[in-house]
Amino acid sequence: MQQKTKLFLQALKYSIPHLGKCMQKQHLNHCNFADHYYNRIKLKKYHLNKCLQTKPKISELARNIPSRSFSCKDLLPIKQENEKSLSKNMDAFEKVRTKLETQPQEEYEIINAEIKHGGFVYYQEGCCLVRCKDEEADNDNYEVLFNLEELKLDQPFIDCIRVAPDEKYVAAKIRTEDSEASTCVVVKLCDQPVMEASFPNVSSFEWVKDEEDEDVLFYTFQRNLRCHDVYRATFGDNKRNERFYTEKDPSYFIFLYLTKDSRFLTMNIMNKTTSEVWLIDGLSPWDPPVLIQKRIRGVLYYVEHRDDELYILTNVGEPTEFKLPPWACGFIMDSNYDPKNCPFQLCSPIRPPKYYTYKFAENKLFEETGHEDPITKTSRVLRIEAKSKDGKLVPMTVFHKTDSEDLQKKPLLVHVYGAYGMDLKMNFRPERRVLVDDGWILAYCHVRGGGELGLQWHADGRLTKKLNGLADLEACIKTLHGQGFSQPSLTALTAFSAGGVLVGALCNSNPELLRAVTLEAPFLDVLNTMMDTTLPLTLEELEEWGNPSSDEKHKSYIKRYCPYQNIKPQHYPSIHITAYENDERVPLKGIMNYTKKLQEAITKHTEDTGEGYQAPNIILDIHPGGNHVIEDSHKKITAQFKFLYEELGLDNTNVFEDLKKFLKF
Repeated sequence: MQQKTKLFLQALKYSIPHLGKCMQKQHLNHCNFADHYYNRIKLKKYHLNKCLQTKPKISELARNIPSRSFSCKDLLPIKQENEKSLSKNMDAFEKVRTKLETQPQEEYEIINAEIKHGGFVYYQEGCCLVRCKDEEADNDNYEVLFNLEELKLDQPFIDCIRVAPDEKYVAAKIRTEDSEASTCVVVKLCDQPVMEASFPNVSSFEWVKDEEDEDVLFYTFQRNLRCHDVYRATFGDNKRNERFYTEKDPSYFIFLYLTKDSRFLTMNIMNKTTSEVWLIDGLSPWDPPVLIQKRIRGVLYYVEHRDDELYILTNVGEPTEFKLPPWACGFIMDSNYDPKNCPFQLCSPIRPPKYYTYKFAENKLFEETGHEDPITKTSRVLRIEAKSKDGKLVPMTVFHKTDSEDLQKKPLLVHVYGAYGMDLKMNFRPERRVLVDDGWILAYCHVRGGGELGLQWHADGRLTKKLNGLADLEACIKTLHGQGFSQPSLTALTAFSAGGVLVGALCNSNPELLRAVTLEAPFLDVLNTMMDTTLPLTLEELEEWGNPSSDEKHKSYIKRYCPYQNIKPQHYPSIHITAYENDERVPLKGIMNYTKKLQEAITKHTEDTGEGYQAPNIILDIHPGGNHVIEDSHKKITAQFKFLYEELGLDNTNVFEDLKKFLKF
């Protein structure tokens, strides 16, 4: 298979909305799958329909979510925040923290879903779904279509909008920050727009128009994070709502995708390694769907359409003939595909090692080469490689200020993920700019288990190869130190969700490499979680972690790296854990059990070591409400910054004022 095909498949796999413990902050929901997908793989020379859909933009720093520290004498000592009245001698952090916590909530900026359709732009303004003429988009001259407060939700926002082909209806998916459950409302567009219907627990949804010019909404229903049912509904005089399809295998999920030319609606039935696609004719949506290829274990494929041809992209190496309906012909993109006739633009997510100059403007990251902007602060981006234990070269992306000197004395923050074939996110975040400007080195380790180097890169880091990711992470940190990037006493490691597996495992196996760790909603108790089939995602996760309940090989292998299983009395880095009370993907119970066991091990090691030993600090910060894809709050960010600066013994005189400036509150 040619490299371009592999890269395309890798990007396809990255874009699939994994319903697991891996969800990162980008909110890769079913409904906006296509938008994320085409961010990386762009069609060229295709027929555009009227609807130009722009991916939802949820602010990286949305609202100030109240939080509390979890404390229990029998569990662990928690650092207590000073809640007394402020004094004139309060340090810089406390002053900024108080300002952030008391700031009126209305002043935090929310950027929501927005699409263009016909001559209008549809978006959220305040608590309303609105639209305005495209040419008047900057004039605040908009028409209110629906008031979100009618749903009686706590601070609702829109994360996806779809407009019916002839603009008779608009559908919007609405949720709150402390829940993954979404409500889809359908609004009739007329002189006095009115809500026509609402459907709870909707995941993905798309419009088509039948042969009688009737708008039909297809949507998937999600129950306990599982998406197995597809419905179709019509409105107006011929109102109906019926279940269209139910997936019987609990290890699979369904998402809907409308081809870019709006000709076909694809019903994608998938788990982590296998897919099956059914086509629904956009002109005859009441006809039975057509199966492209029955699911075959280990075979992933994806369908796009252009000019009466189906483009089928797959991870199999040889062309396969499918029985297609008479209105289309198709081929498999494989090692023999002709790029000139391919409607996809392919590109590699990992660039060749070289130096880049990047600048920040308007909260976006722009890369430039060949020169430096004398006005904008610049930093250096370096792609380097580490050699893992088995000789595999592992890419890293390193950021630091161009004018930094003596990098060995600079603090280092290492990022890692390494699961589900998903790339490690390196998107712009204001707090990351603050760290770079303050002299930090940021390193992103693209270890096996992620998707940066294709499907095989993921396969080499899952199931009984999960330890490869741990070896890669260890090699990356040692390589960074060996090449003069910081030192263990100034090194911190951070991860989210499934990235917590590798971080927790490294803390058990090589704690001397680190001084501090920050984890958010971390997956730390792999064995017990994967043996509990009552949890909503356990069955879907078997392809990633294995089945310890029925496979003794999987069970014994998980025991080798599971962070919770391998805690022992020894020196650990200080650890700050942020958890969410209503997290359905990573149960709070597992995080609490991990924290308790870790503290017990630290206490024993402290007693065995004797007087003079300084035990690491363990902080568990539990946010009330919340869920696995909760937005960042200023309070959370400043708390994590305070932890890092204190543990690494750094001067925080200016950093919190800079943070305040860049967070734009």
